[in-house]
Amino acid sequence: MMNTTQAGLTPIKNPQRIHMLDVIRGFALIGILFMNIEWFNRPDTDLLQFDYNQTGLDYGASWLVKVFVEGKFYKLFSLLFGMGFAVMLIRAQEAGRPFGAWFTRRMSVLFIIGMAHLIFLWGGDILHDYAVAGMLLLGFVYLLRWQKLSKFNTPTAFAKTGFSLMLLPFVVGIVGGIGYGVSHDHQKITDIWQENTEIEYQVNQRIEQEKSTGSFLLSKDAYEALNKQSEGDDEIESDATETSVESLQETNTQASVQAAANPSKEQSSAERIAENIDQKFERKQKSHYRSMEETRIFTEGNYWQATQHRWDKALRALGNTPFFALFVCLPIFMVGYWLVASKRIQQHEKHQRFFNTLCYGGLFFGLALNISGVFISLHPATKAAREIQAVGGNLFFLGQYVLCAGYLGLLVKIHQKAWFEKVFSWLAPLGKMALTNYIMHSVIFTTLFYGYGAGLFGQIERSQQMLLVIITIALQAIISALWLKYFTYGPLEWLWRSMTYMKRQPMVK
Repeated sequence: MMNTTQAGLTPIKNPQRIHMLDVIRGFALIGILFMNIEWFNRPDTDLLQFDYNQTGLDYGASWLVKVFVEGKFYKLFSLLFGMGFAVMLIRAQEAGRPFGAWFTRRMSVLFIIGMAHLIFLWGGDILHDYAVAGMLLLGFVYLLRWQKLSKFNTPTAFAKTGFSLMLLPFVVGIVGGIGYGVSHDHQKITDIWQENTEIEYQVNQRIEQEKSTGSFLLSKDAYEALNKQSEGDDEIESDATETSVESLQETNTQASVQAAANPSKEQSSAERIAENIDQKFERKQKSHYRSMEETRIFTEGNYWQATQHRWDKALRALGNTPFFALFVCLPIFMVGYWLVASKRIQQHEKHQRFFNTLCYGGLFFGLALNISGVFISLHPATKAAREIQAVGGNLFFLGQYVLCAGYLGLLVKIHQKAWFEKVFSWLAPLGKMALTNYIMHSVIFTTLFYGYGAGLFGQIERSQQMLLVIITIALQAIISALWLKYFTYGPLEWLWRSMTYMKRQPMVK
């Protein structure tokens, strides 16, 4: 019998891997690239904002990606991360080996890889968020091992906590919506809508006028002066689809709230509109400057200028990591953990009803929610109606989770079919080398689009980007299959394991 006190953890061998997870991981990688390729070709200051200037095939491609892809595949990838965590933890527990220090090293290495990716290649990295959420998940495992909470240390506890954290933003939105509905009668809502419509119209008119004279684009000095003038109010104007759940609570303007609290100091409607026009115009002007400056850097700048820009943004992006890790990644990790710890994934044949519900319910309701949310959010009327923005945004956000569940159920169901292996076996090598292939996306497309490479930034239309994705995935599938014939791991997977185990891992089969 193996002496478990002396034996350390070792990487999972191929026979121990859950093959279906590699297939799902390969599928998720394709969806992630369909989403990310747009942001190799556009300033990431505009991240997640729909490009309303597109028409024809390009608009159609963007609309389809928004409905079927956006927000679904990184969630599917997060689910797989939680499943992988469960596999490793259960394996360590069965062998009686310590787990915490090893997993902490694993997450630390992933964080370093993610930050290097964020700074030296592309500003849209998610790996560093996964690393932080992974440490939070480890903390939850240790919390449940505490004697007073040990009775809750079951797979069900992970599922309940995960789903509760997922639903928390929607609960906040519901409470805010009820409060807003009770406190705003029809006349008040009509007044706010008419005022916002006027503001939106006047701002757009002013932008067009200043663009025609060339005075809309700020100089660096003017931008910095404007920033100092309005310090604390430097927010990028976001697309309606990304409206947060608390939008309903913020619908009334600050001026209106102050006026309600102290009617004697109420501003006139004209004064309030003029002030809001100025503020919104300045925000749009600053957002346009950031977008143009990033475009200039990525088209005219050299590699080190682009890297300096990414470094500056990386420091700011880290401020969002704790919130994103806690309320988005961690809940999905917990659900993924539950799926493995409860043996639903390993013994999926015994849980047909569960995966049938995920598949048919997830696809039907997920598509209904996503299509409804996108139609509502992209309609011009939402620009002046924060209530409608909130409804569309929440429908779309909820639909991401539901459709992600539908994709998982579908893949598990068809994985049981005899023809699946023949048709989709090429996904497994992609999934086994997911880290390498994900980072290679950034290498390939920053080289293709950025000025220090082929310089095609902003020149490849959305429909043409879809073709580039298909070509890239096809090449990666071929290369991954060939690589894994001779090597045990992908290059970055090997590096990750070697640094985690603090020992050079065997590479050649």
